[in-house]
Amino acid sequence: MAEEIIRFEDFELDQGAFELRRKGRAVRLERIPLELLFLLVERRGLLVGRDEILERVWGKDVFVDADNSINTAVRKIRQALGDNPEEPRYVQTVSGKGYRFAAAVVAPSPTLTQTPAEPPFEVKAASTTPPSKHPLRNWLVWVGIVLLLGAAAGVASLLLRQEQKPGSTRIMLVVLPFVNLSGDPLQEYFADGMTEEMITQLGSLDPEHLGVIARTSSMQYKHTQKRASEIAQELRVDYLLEGSVRREGDRVRVTGQLIRASDETHLWAGDFDRELQDLLRLQSDVALAISSKIQLSLAGPTRTRLAGAPTLNPEAHEAYLRGLLAAELRTKESMRHAIEEYEKAIRLDPNYAAAYAELARVYSLASVPRALSVVDSMPKARDAALKAISLDDSLGEGYTILGFIKAHYEFDWSGAEHEFLRGVELSPNDPYAHMFYSNSYLSPLGRHEEAIAEMEKAIAIDPFSGPVQSFLGRTYLWAKRYDEALAQFKKCAQLFPGLAINQERLAQLYTYTGKFDEAIEAETKARLLSGEDPRNALKKEDELRKALKEGGPRAYWMKVLEYSRSEENPPEAYRGPYGEGIIYARMGEKEKALDSLEKALDEHTLAMTEIGAEPALDQLRGEARFQSLLQRVALTK
Repeated sequence: MAEEIIRFEDFELDQGAFELRRKGRAVRLERIPLELLFLLVERRGLLVGRDEILERVWGKDVFVDADNSINTAVRKIRQALGDNPEEPRYVQTVSGKGYRFAAAVVAPSPTLTQTPAEPPFEVKAASTTPPSKHPLRNWLVWVGIVLLLGAAAGVASLLLRQEQKPGSTRIMLVVLPFVNLSGDPLQEYFADGMTEEMITQLGSLDPEHLGVIARTSSMQYKHTQKRASEIAQELRVDYLLEGSVRREGDRVRVTGQLIRASDETHLWAGDFDRELQDLLRLQSDVALAISSKIQLSLAGPTRTRLAGAPTLNPEAHEAYLRGLLAAELRTKESMRHAIEEYEKAIRLDPNYAAAYAELARVYSLASVPRALSVVDSMPKARDAALKAISLDDSLGEGYTILGFIKAHYEFDWSGAEHEFLRGVELSPNDPYAHMFYSNSYLSPLGRHEEAIAEMEKAIAIDPFSGPVQSFLGRTYLWAKRYDEALAQFKKCAQLFPGLAINQERLAQLYTYTGKFDEAIEAETKARLLSGEDPRNALKKEDELRKALKEGGPRAYWMKVLEYSRSEENPPEAYRGPYGEGIIYARMGEKEKALDSLEKALDEHTLAMTEIGAEPALDQLRGEARFQSLLQRVALTK
């Protein structure tokens, strides 16, 4: 099939060759800014918000400093185009909102010939500092890290195909991303929302016999050209559901087809045309049709639920979908925006159980990117989760969030276990139900083998989720199975080379095994991938190496303590009173460590529930003050 070339003034954007050309010659531009340029030109004339840019270019599971990363990419685009930011001809800044591509574009045309391209990246030193022998000082290596992001999907497919263990005897199905046929790029979130809702709908049909791949892994195949058999092999699924969505006014038309992976036979195809308020009914009809074709025996209550699908308030549903989109970005600003959208959905429809459940999820995690304090967010999370369950007691997500709150905020471990088990029972196809049960209950209580088993279940459902893959490594670390933790973190790094949090966890693991040089290297990668200025990150690397050489591990930890008190740190770096407690413990300063941990508990730091499993705190376990802390978080028998 012919690829498209988009022309504006002297420039050409070639989708097939993935390059920018000027007068037939390739213009050097790195992958990230080039992807952003494709997005802006695709949406030409329209505002593209920063949250959408972050999701489309970096992806939901890549943790970066959003403002710094986007600003850097825009600057490189302008340099490549020769665009003046004060009087832009191509990329206009909409203050506080995003960017707009302003140049006139010639209609796309098929690719006929291609000019040989120069290397699609620039290799320029950011400072005059002489290169050191350390590999991360070499900019070619850093460029290689960036280029690896583009190859991540292919590497992931290969590794998962080689290493994924055969699943259970359950039938496995993947819902591929629904195609937006509305002719309006702004409706992309509606098609993505339909994908997510169909995953949820199908996942609740007959969980004992039907497993459904999670959204994160499904969305990896958006705009893919892979055959159904390739996708099925990579995800180990038996069936694939393809679909498209066309929204026109107050009506929505959905076309779906079910494909059997073994022979690529199209078992079923159907068209559904409904009013927007009947969207849940439409989804139920699709689910019933599929259950018939794959010969599921649906329980009576399930059929009753599908047949009695309620009507939706279209405006409330719109707000709900926008909330889903914002929440997936996991930044401070996007979490706050998600709360606003879910609360709007609830104002428009006070009986919207799913909106209450998602609101509970966002509130429960809002303290992680510092969108809200724990004291402010957790009671609101609890109220929203209880309301969701009162409206629909079949929503497993509500119970899972209640378990999270009871564990991390109320220290009610028996109550947490009850809620987590109920959540897993109702939503066994939700990877986060297994993950939260693992890391918020089983690991803190020292039930490490069970915790690892739950993480493996989560990975089987969502193999392309970087956070899930990385958290298995952390689960091994808590179990003090360091060799397996190292192997898992390295595997995750191959699958998701842009995942900063995985590099940070790898750095922490290396300190437990005494490999401080490797820890420094991984820490620097985490800083670079988080969007920290490369000159600052490499300066800190040099300082850490110097401290380690001159003063050994204690001097290393002193320097880490200094960095922990700055604002610029990778996700999950040691920071705040809990992080300081770990650092002081590693330095052997028990009283300072205990002072910090007591302060962390007073501030309701969520990580305090991990003190029973955190290896760094082993040397404090004989101290009376530490035993008092364990009692206060109810971790003593």
